[in-house]
Amino acid sequence: MVFGDRLAVRWRALRFLAVEAAAAVVSLCVLTAGLVVAGMLILIVGWLAVPSYLRVLRRWAGLARGRVGWFTGRPVPQRYPPIPDDPGFADVLRLLVAPATRRDASWVAIHGFVALVAGVIAIGLPLGMLNSFAIPFYWQLMPLDEPVVSVFPVTSWWRAAAMPLVGVGYAMLAWWGIPALAGGVAGLARALLVPGRETELSERVSALTVSRAAALDAHAAELRRIERDLHDGAQNRLVAVVMMLGLAERSLRVAPDQALPQLLRAQDAASDALSELRTLVHDIYPPVLDELGLGGAVSALAGRSSVPCILDTGELRRAPAAVEAAAYFVVAEALTNVAKHSGAEQVRVTLSTRDDERGATLVIDVRDDGVGGATEAPGGGVAGIGRRVAAFEGTTTLDSPLGGPTRLEVELPCGF
Repeated sequence: MVFGDRLAVRWRALRFLAVEAAAAVVSLCVLTAGLVVAGMLILIVGWLAVPSYLRVLRRWAGLARGRVGWFTGRPVPQRYPPIPDDPGFADVLRLLVAPATRRDASWVAIHGFVALVAGVIAIGLPLGMLNSFAIPFYWQLMPLDEPVVSVFPVTSWWRAAAMPLVGVGYAMLAWWGIPALAGGVAGLARALLVPGRETELSERVSALTVSRAAALDAHAAELRRIERDLHDGAQNRLVAVVMMLGLAERSLRVAPDQALPQLLRAQDAASDALSELRTLVHDIYPPVLDELGLGGAVSALAGRSSVPCILDTGELRRAPAAVEAAAYFVVAEALTNVAKHSGAEQVRVTLSTRDDERGATLVIDVRDDGVGGATEAPGGGVAGIGRRVAAFEGTTTLDSPLGGPTRLEVELPCGF
């Protein structure tokens, strides 16, 4: 590494420590506010203030993760349990004892002191170096009873002549010490803010519990849908077929010339029932997914959409069959909702595969230029999408202001 590169590294470290020193003052303020809120927990107002304080704490810790990620070149992950819009006492208590809250509180308390000291030292070393080199030029201007004081009082030319050597010492300390201090502050922040293995496993168990419940709900809803479709559709048609065949049998015995039209109607009804059964089986797992893959299957959906659809699957890769089936139904339900409720003139569907530290994620982005105002009503299409996605530990985000446009984004972890 050439000298210019080494100097750039030290300058970057000095900037980082200077910013952290200023941020330490804010951390002390946040810590003080936390102590005030903790002292007020004996009153109702203290419990009411906890959610707002935790939002501030999380925001401040998130900014620290961003600064550390910028300095080290490695992002600092974060995981938080959600804060309900209208939390009850049990929710607030759960948030207070959550590992994420303990991590952030520990970081604020330590950062407020450690980063401030490290920043003062990092800034003081270069200033001490410059002052030491300048002392031989101005020491005589100081009053005799108030000599320049650095490492030692400068009261003669011999002592003044030794100050450049002290400046070299400051320079060496700054050259080697500032990167070490910056690395220590960044490493301490990473150690305190990154979720530990035990915490990660605990959060994973909680997430699996939630996803298991969502999977059971989605499975139960799917069974109810299948039962309803069978009862209201194919079953009624098959009952009609049986009745028509009974009438045809009676006609054969009484009036054979009337039997043929009844048999033809029974045949039509049986064909309709068979068609509905095929549609029902198709909805359970579309064969087109095996034949064409998710991109081809969604392309067929886009082609049948009553609203003109622009499809982008350029960055899509294959995913497990269950994930592709869920994605297919998400797109199908989303396009159905657009056609029924949005009044849109165009819809754009983008499917892509994104890689991050957790592995591959299938991202579905559906945007339309309709009237907006879509909500996640219980029993509605968006709620059904949310249940299906939650079963895979995915996320569903709906943004639909009045007047539009509407955007539905779904993330499905692929498990690899």
